[in-house]
Amino acid sequence: MTIGLPRHDTRRASDPVPWRAIGIFVALAFGGAWAAMLPLLLSGFRRTEAAHDMTLLTQICIAVMMLTPALSAFVVLRLIHRPASIRAAIGLVRPRPLGRLARESLLAPAVPCVLQLLALGVAALTGAYRLDLANFSGFRAQFAPATLGQTGVPVAELALWLGTLILTMILWLPMFFGEELGWQGYLLPRLTSLGVWPAMGLTAVVFALWHLPTLVMGGQYPGHSPLASVVYMIISTVLIVPIFAWLRLRSVSVWPAVLAHTFVSNAGVQMIWLFSDAAHPIDPLQAGLNGWPGWIVMGAFVAFLALTGRLTTASPRRR
Repeated sequence: MTIGLPRHDTRRASDPVPWRAIGIFVALAFGGAWAAMLPLLLSGFRRTEAAHDMTLLTQICIAVMMLTPALSAFVVLRLIHRPASIRAAIGLVRPRPLGRLARESLLAPAVPCVLQLLALGVAALTGAYRLDLANFSGFRAQFAPATLGQTGVPVAELALWLGTLILTMILWLPMFFGEELGWQGYLLPRLTSLGVWPAMGLTAVVFALWHLPTLVMGGQYPGHSPLASVVYMIISTVLIVPIFAWLRLRSVSVWPAVLAHTFVSNAGVQMIWLFSDAAHPIDPLQAGLNGWPGWIVMGAFVAFLALTGRLTTASPRRR
């Protein structure tokens, strides 16, 4: 399958890269990220363990930070590019027809779900991650502490967790639009004249370095040094951005990429605790898509996409 820029976009894949506009976009997004995280930085916040628990201030700062890529893209599009339609230029359209929308919307969370399960399987086989599928002690410790020590599958607690998870993902969906309208909506398409791989690589590096404010506070890799965390984050984004890009470009919409990102950052993270043994602490570097098991799994999937021709570019049709 050949993929390219959104058919609503009047630019061609051969158009020169608008480096000045991209530079302003990156500066605004990075500056906005640091400004959003400033209250948390000044509070002395540091994440030292992988426990899934956030204060209200943490959630507010993260939510504001996540909106900065989209806001930066809108500013640059309005003041510099001035397209006939910002919605079309940023990929804020839904896949058509309705059947395709349904397929893409199901595929978007299904892909990272399968990849996360495979990553946990790799980690478990190597002993880096301990499973507890009998009593779900890791899940109990994190999400249902009152039942910790009980035996058997916590059916009611799992049902409550799933309902809460779905609601949380819906509530956080606008924030993930905030990120992907910037990365997959604005940045990636404007780099495609460099070739699909350089475009995805540069997008991934920008995406990773945008996380610097959270990385220095131990956000993604608690217990690891900021420098090591930056390296780990770059590896993770270099591998996951092609997956988001494949979903985005095959559908000519950012919607599937938003759904996939939402799943990865919410359900994907919580799945690590879902199957874990509470007696063994979790290190994000050792389990899940952000760790080396995930790198192996995502690398294999990206190689499959490349070898089957699913990551090639084509000039969009003019309208």
